[in-house]
Amino acid sequence: MKKNVLIIGAGGVAQVVAHKCAQHNDVLGDLHIASRTAAKCQAIIDSIHEKKNLKNPGVLEGHALDATDVDATAALIEKTGCQIVINVGSAFINMPVMSACIKTGVAYLDTAIHEEQDKICETPPWYANYEWKRRAECEAAGVTAILGIGFDPGVVNAYAKLAVEDYFDKIDSIDIIDINAGSHGKYFATNFDPEINFREFTGTVYSWQDSKWQSNKMFEVKKIWDMPVVGESQTFMTGHDEVHSLSQNLDVPNVRFWMGFGDHYVNVFTVLKNIGLLSEQPVTTAEGLEVVPLKVVKACLPDPSSLAPDYTGKTCIGDLVKGTKDGKETEVLIYNVADHKDAYEEVGSQGISYTAGVPPVAAAMLIATGEWDVKKMANVEELPAKPFLNLLNGMGLPTRIKDADGDRALDFSAA
Repeated sequence: MKKNVLIIGAGGVAQVVAHKCAQHNDVLGDLHIASRTAAKCQAIIDSIHEKKNLKNPGVLEGHALDATDVDATAALIEKTGCQIVINVGSAFINMPVMSACIKTGVAYLDTAIHEEQDKICETPPWYANYEWKRRAECEAAGVTAILGIGFDPGVVNAYAKLAVEDYFDKIDSIDIIDINAGSHGKYFATNFDPEINFREFTGTVYSWQDSKWQSNKMFEVKKIWDMPVVGESQTFMTGHDEVHSLSQNLDVPNVRFWMGFGDHYVNVFTVLKNIGLLSEQPVTTAEGLEVVPLKVVKACLPDPSSLAPDYTGKTCIGDLVKGTKDGKETEVLIYNVADHKDAYEEVGSQGISYTAGVPPVAAAMLIATGEWDVKKMANVEELPAKPFLNLLNGMGLPTRIKDADGDRALDFSAA
């Protein structure tokens, strides 16, 4: 049994993680939040008390921390007695936080692949550039390190595992489809950290097709999907974390990721990119100031956490899986629908943050109870899917399936 959680980060996703940990502190124990800015941690703590989301009386504390400092992070882990670290800070800090967890022997979870600030879209599979190189290190230390345990990556990986186990003898393709049919009312904004969000879309779009890597440009491959609740939506094939693990861990020849974008987003993004404002490389102004254009754009855009109060509409994210079962061609869509307004009322965040923030808490609970405490590094598809999806059913992210038998909720309580 592992207890006591350290949440690293204090953005929109961290807020969801903290609220959900508080709702389940009977399992997870003491809760600590760490960020460079202590005031942001305190604001999350205040919101938990305001929403009355702390299930049992217990420790709920904030801490100032530079998470790039391995020794400082390790010292905080030891000081607080935390045995589970949920890293929902910037993707730039994944490796130092993982180092601190290995040093102290505690469990590590993150929601996105590690990135270096001066590099975009490295050689696929992306996990092999940093995370997978540390598999032996984690196993030698007996450290459970669960990678990409948000929604996508994360829950969609579990959907893929479920399809492999229960619905197919052979899978030909997995298309992961992410539609946000909500509206935040701003002229232009991103749902996550703009710096990370834009970097995701400025590099090569890698997909796994015919059992090999295929490269395209962003917004080059377009497709309209008709998804439950949100209806027909325009999407583009996009490079994304889960493609880089599912392609290597499952025997599936085609794995693609599709994200919904409206014409307005595409147009603004294209202008920013074409004039160089999305570059991660420094430029010098006429006044002799060295600035990174992407960081300037980030500073000018709304903070994603500020979008929550006025966000309306729903998201639909799922896996469309095709293959054969008992010699017959089979197609299933395993998916979730989330509501922005419901998320705000429960935890004070918008639906995108909600879908990303609930899954790592479910995973932490499975580590706490031992079911996912594998004492090595793992991607989500390498772990039992049903206990995870069963927890999510009761935590606000229910799983549904649409197939030849209709559209229905999936119950994993007997699994």
